[in-house]
Amino acid sequence: MSCKQQLVILGATGSIGLSTLDVVARNQEQFAVFALAAGNNSELMAQLCITHQPRFAVMADDSAAAKLSQHLSASGCKTVIRSGIAAMSELAAHPDVDAVMSAIVGAAGLIPTLSAVEAGKKVLLANKESLVMSGQLFIDKVKQHKATLLPIDSEHNAIFQCLPSALQGSKTNAQLHEHGVSKILLTGSGGPFLTCDIASLKQVTVAQAVAHPNWSMGQKISIDSATMMNKGLEFIEAKWLFNCQANDIEVVIHPQSIIHSMVQYQDGSVLAQMGNPDMRTPIAHALAYPQRIDAGVTPLDFSQLADFTFTKPDFARYPNLQLAIAACNAGQGATTTVNAANEIAVQAFLQGQIGFTDIYRINAQTLDTTVDVNVHTLDEILECDRLARLQATQLIAKVVR
Repeated sequence: MSCKQQLVILGATGSIGLSTLDVVARNQEQFAVFALAAGNNSELMAQLCITHQPRFAVMADDSAAAKLSQHLSASGCKTVIRSGIAAMSELAAHPDVDAVMSAIVGAAGLIPTLSAVEAGKKVLLANKESLVMSGQLFIDKVKQHKATLLPIDSEHNAIFQCLPSALQGSKTNAQLHEHGVSKILLTGSGGPFLTCDIASLKQVTVAQAVAHPNWSMGQKISIDSATMMNKGLEFIEAKWLFNCQANDIEVVIHPQSIIHSMVQYQDGSVLAQMGNPDMRTPIAHALAYPQRIDAGVTPLDFSQLADFTFTKPDFARYPNLQLAIAACNAGQGATTTVNAANEIAVQAFLQGQIGFTDIYRINAQTLDTTVDVNVHTLDEILECDRLARLQATQLIAKVVR
C-alpha cells in the first residue's frame, strides 16, 4: 500500500483545483491524486487526467462525461470516468481516500463535502458556502465523525495559523477568550472599487468588476470581492470555523493583501500571517499540516514592500458586507438565504441582466421576503436555499434595464 496521501479534488479545473495540483506535483513523494471532479470543462479535465493519472474523474453531468471520454479515447489514460453529485460524494468518502479538497464554487459543493466529513476525512475547505449554508449542521458532523477540517481561504488559513494550538480545529468547543484571544481581524483588499466614486458603481462593467488588483480568481469570487460579499461570506465562515460570535470578528481593509489576517490577544499582542498573494501557500499548509512543504511561492522581500495601510470598511460602498454581517447575527436561515440570492444575482450580473449595484438590491429584497431562521436539518437548509433562489430569480425578472 502506498504511503502517499490519496487526494480527491472537488473543483479540479478551477483556480484552487489547479493550484492544488501544482502543489501536489511539487511534492509527489507525499501526495497522489485519487480522483478529480469538475463541472463541464471536459477539455481541461482531459489534460489533467493525462498529466496526473487519477483513478477516477467525475464530471457534473453525463454530457460532460461523454465529452471527457472522447477527449481521452486515444490517450491511453486508464482513468475511470463518472458523472453527477452522487459519484462525487461517493469518491469523497472512498475508503482509500485520505484528504478531500473542497473547491467547487457555490452551493453545489455542499453535498460532496458533507460526504467527506461523514466519512471522517481530512477536509481542506475552500468552499466557504458549505459553512455559510449549513454552519451548525456542518460543524456538528465534523465533531461527530471525527473529521479534520482545515481552512483554505487565505484569510481563514491565516487566522488558523495565528491561533493557539488549542483553537486550531473544529473538534472541540474551546472559546477564544479561554485562550487569551480578544478578537479576530479579518482582512480584505477592498477589491477594484476601493477608491472610486460610489455614484459611479451603477455603471460598473463585468470586465471592471472581475479585475481584482491582487488575486487571480474565478469570475464569481472576483465579483464577490468587488462587492465585498466575499468578505461577508468569510465573516460567516469564520464564526463557525473558530467557534465565535459576530462581535468577536472585525473586518479590516488592507489593500496590499500581504497580511492575510490577524489575531488580537488580550495582552495587546497581534499575530499576523503574511505572504505574497498566492493560494498555493494556504493549500500547501493544509495539505501537509502540521508539517511544511514547498508551495512554489516566492518569499516576501521586505526591502521591496510598500507601506501597509488599514481602514475600516465603508458600508455605503460595500452594503453587501453589512448585509452578510446582519445575516450572520440573524441565524442560519438568513445566511443560507443571502448566499443563495447572491449566487443568482452575481450570475445575472455576469450575463448582463442586472447592474452591479442591483446585486445588493436583489440580495437585500430576497432576505426581506423569504428568510426563515428556523432551519436545522439538511432538507430544511436545501429547501431554504431553493426558495431563496426562486425569489431572487423572480426579482431579477422585474428589473428594467
